Amino acid sequence: MATKLKKKRSAIRKVARTKGKPANPAKAAKAVKPVHAGGTDPKRVAAILAKLDEAYPNATCELNHKNAFELLIATILSAQCTDVRVNQVTETLFKKYPDPKALAYANPGELEQEIRPTGFFRNKTKSVMGASRGIIEKFGGEVPRTMDEILTLPGVARKTANVVLGTAYGIPSGIVVDTHVQRIANRLDLTHNEDPKKIEQDLMRVIPKDKWILFSHQIIWHGRRTCQARKPKCVECNLQSLCYAKDKTI
Repeated sequence: MATKLKKKRSAIRKVARTKGKPANPAKAAKAVKPVHAGGTDPKRVAAILAKLDEAYPNATCELNHKNAFELLIATILSAQCTDVRVNQVTETLFKKYPDPKALAYANPGELEQEIRPTGFFRNKTKSVMGASRGIIEKFGGEVPRTMDEILTLPGVARKTANVVLGTAYGIPSGIVVDTHVQRIANRLDLTHNEDPKKIEQDLMRVIPKDKWILFSHQIIWHGRRTCQARKPKCVECNLQSLCYAKDKTI
């Protein structure tokens, strides 16, 4: 009993000594969490867009093409492949198969060998031939200009459709979401989703429609040149003051 009373009195004296004592500044600083502007706050989004315009004013699609059809085929081939490799393949591909008819009725085995370096060449052959045939049979040989129509072509999902409609026709149908856009949109706190469709919807809500096409290209350029997946070059990034990514290197 006496031991319990001693412990109780000791605790009371300790509280009395520390009461009113100023907090340790270093510990207090650690306890305060930085306050970040909301990820989709209009002023913050405007600042991000301004920084992108400053860094990449002339960003555009890096797939070589002369028309909407060539861009469509190149974009299909770019799945899980670099634009550099695709451009190497299409340089000879489009000379041998210059239009939808040539690709629609190509020899599948020969076409597979032509596009083999881009990977997944069997599936891509089916998509390329199917899309080419659809363009001939449904749209009179012209790549359609609406999202609903272009999505009816084999091998064409929203990413490919947005690339073609935006780059070839200047139609802001949506925002291109590839691996770069997915990664950077999350790093910049513009979305908390991982699904490309949901990411696109999140971005379309906060990015002005007249910026959709350029924004898509700028983010892709930024991902290739600066905000890379494994070793982002944060020291060189003009967006670093607006970025709160967990894997930020500075």
